Amino acid sequence: MNNPVQEPMAPLHAEALDADAAARMLWTHREAGQALQALPPALRPADRAAGHAIQARLPAVTGRSVVGWKIAATSLAGQAHIGVSGPLAGRVLSGLVDGDGDTVSLSGNRMCVAEPEFAFRLGQRLAPRAQAYSVAEVLDAVDALLPSIEVPNSRFADFARAGEPQLIADDACAHRFTIGAPAPSTWRDLDLRTHRVRATVTRSDGTVKTVREGDGSAVLGDPRDALTWLVNELSGLGIALEPGQFVSTGTCMVPVEVEAGDQVEVDYGVLGRLGVRFGL
Repeated sequence: MNNPVQEPMAPLHAEALDADAAARMLWTHREAGQALQALPPALRPADRAAGHAIQARLPAVTGRSVVGWKIAATSLAGQAHIGVSGPLAGRVLSGLVDGDGDTVSLSGNRMCVAEPEFAFRLGQRLAPRAQAYSVAEVLDAVDALLPSIEVPNSRFADFARAGEPQLIADDACAHRFTIGAPAPSTWRDLDLRTHRVRATVTRSDGTVKTVREGDGSAVLGDPRDALTWLVNELSGLGIALEPGQFVSTGTCMVPVEVEAGDQVEVDYGVLGRLGVRFGL
């Protein structure tokens, strides 16, 4: 008798998913710098809700706390590049934040880019609620603007085709973040949409490799709007933002390509400067 042909298992919705096992697999590959073609069908999320269910298990399976949040794909170009319909929220876990001048390894990094971003640190808790938060309400809860540089990565070999649910499960391509000193409080008087930011990439021999500029309009039109989007996205998922957590709102320019030996310096004008080096 011939054995019946088994149909491939379809991606699963949140209620049928072993979110712990999926999160553990993603984290194991993240720690090892190894690539996945895709999550196995039995662990693959079918929709955004299932992707969020996996991502939500990352703190438990890693033993790390959530120190911040990130937004991926805050520009139309970024959304098109990774094939998503809108921005994606991700967690920043403890132990993944660097300081000005630190060295970040690019081992296992398939993206190899640095993304200058506006980050905001919360001073007050923003609890989930039925009514959407306004920009003014969110800004009232912010106690500092922090210049930042995200160094993203994906656990998927072809992250541009992994799809929204898997990218959300993969923590929205979160990897490492360099956070600068708080900007002067006068940031509140600035129009962040038009505030210029310049990134300079220098090779190990001191020669300038890349100079690139951007502004806050690349971040959902305004970094403050992006921050408010994140707050309301989490509110809809029943998640609070806590005092001391930061939100990095997405790159304000086309990401700058980097390789081991490079140094990136980002000038935020009156808001400050910060830099990061890259190693193997």
